[in-house]
Amino acid sequence: MFVLLMLFLFKYIDDLIGKGFAWYVILELMMYSSATNVAMALPLSVLLSTIMTYGSLGENYELVAIKAAGISLSRAMYPMIIIVSILSVSAFIFSDYMLPVANLKYFSLLYDVRQQRSATLLPEGVFSSSFPGYTIRVEKKGADGQALYGVMIYEKEQNSENNTVLFAKEGRMYRTPGDKYLVLKLEDGVRYEELPGDVGYNTRQRLMRFRFKDMEKKLDLSGFKLSRTDENEFKSAFQMMNLKQLRDYKKTTQHAIDSSVQVGYRMITPYLRYFNLPKKPTTVKNITPAITNKSLTLSEQLAAVSNGSSEARSIQSLVKDDDSRNHDNAQNIRKSLVEYQKKYTLSAVCLVLFLIGAPLGAIIRKGGLGLPVVVSVVFFLIYYIISTIGEKSVKDGNVSPILGMWISIIILTPIGIFLSYKAITDSAIFDADSYKKFFKRILRRTEA
Repeated sequence: MFVLLMLFLFKYIDDLIGKGFAWYVILELMMYSSATNVAMALPLSVLLSTIMTYGSLGENYELVAIKAAGISLSRAMYPMIIIVSILSVSAFIFSDYMLPVANLKYFSLLYDVRQQRSATLLPEGVFSSSFPGYTIRVEKKGADGQALYGVMIYEKEQNSENNTVLFAKEGRMYRTPGDKYLVLKLEDGVRYEELPGDVGYNTRQRLMRFRFKDMEKKLDLSGFKLSRTDENEFKSAFQMMNLKQLRDYKKTTQHAIDSSVQVGYRMITPYLRYFNLPKKPTTVKNITPAITNKSLTLSEQLAAVSNGSSEARSIQSLVKDDDSRNHDNAQNIRKSLVEYQKKYTLSAVCLVLFLIGAPLGAIIRKGGLGLPVVVSVVFFLIYYIISTIGEKSVKDGNVSPILGMWISIIILTPIGIFLSYKAITDSAIFDADSYKKFFKRILRRTEA
């Protein structure tokens, strides 16, 4: 979880630094991020911990003592199997009840954080548009950060041009109590304003110049405070739904697709009958021309053809719109099924990775954070890559949701069973001498 939190900070460090957030806002965001990372951290933790535990038992010859006492490795694993089963059930409950809420809190807060303006007020040598209606440039700031030199302020009214500009040689800035306003106390400056004349519509017909010794500008700071978006706007995302909501969404969307298909069929069928068109024409010869009356004049035939073409284009446009809408709905159904299956695969993958990690640790007989970390990362990458490919295939509609989301577990389960068999029978998998003897026997047979 620490590594995943570091990745989160590296990814969004630009959105967090320099915006004046309180410490508890960043802590809250990291807490929600930790909850959303459980789906990745928990399987890797189960795999790594089991390899380290049973590797340490094997390295200290405690597994040998257990077997010498007449207890098989499979029986010695029963307590851990029960604990991991409880952990898997807890993971399912977490993914169905707590994870949607954590995703909702996390993504809504992250969106507001990323939309927040920078708290760095009036940087040096930059035209800042942080304050609505003003563009301000400060040539240089004092060592205390409050003294200003070479101030230039463009004022812009709503839906108008920049007709007012102010220059000041120096000044100071400070905040009012409660951080409601930023006050600029300017000295020794001049203000230029272009005004419309008495006649005509030229907005820059009259120039007014105003020199001052002291002047104060009050700028609103309400836009720099963190404003929260209504969380209801994020509830339509599939990550924020539990199993019941996902089932209801699939049922409602599938009903909308079926209704659209039936309405389109009822709309097109009268035209097919009127123009004597087959529902599934195989060749062009099956289509009977709509205009068969030779008594019509040329202009009447052209009008009939024009009306028929217009009707055909109208029907074609309606069919394309319905097809595009149904395609989007079908894609959304596949995405909802992906999230639906994820709530079950999180529990199953914990059991599968334990089935791999426990016998693998007993075979390699190495504890600590050395070889177990390398082995666990390799197996976890295999699981993650396969599951990512399967998830993408499901969203593209190439495979069924059940096969695409469970393919990684289907592939890793035989590996876990094989490793368990090898660990129970004390077979040497990583012994190089056994492989040399095996290949030597094959070479002798081929030579003979």
